[in-house]
Amino acid sequence: MQYRFITPNRIGKWYPELKLAMKQAAAIGAGYYDKASGQFFKYRDTQLQVRNSPDDDAPLAA
Repeated sequence: MQYRFITPNRIGKWYPELKLAMKQAAAIGAGYYDKASGQFFKYRDTQLQVRNSPDDDAPLAA
């Protein structure tokens, strides 16, 4: 599985782990990752997309 976050204005890269996708989401303004707790707080209108593999370009509903 691969994960990415999207906002109305930006689309994140695909990552092989959800935790890594959450850490990188702050770079595109998709949310805030709290290092102390390990929690991700997504901003309004941010969506998580999931896909099975790089060959499967159609995202699954998250």
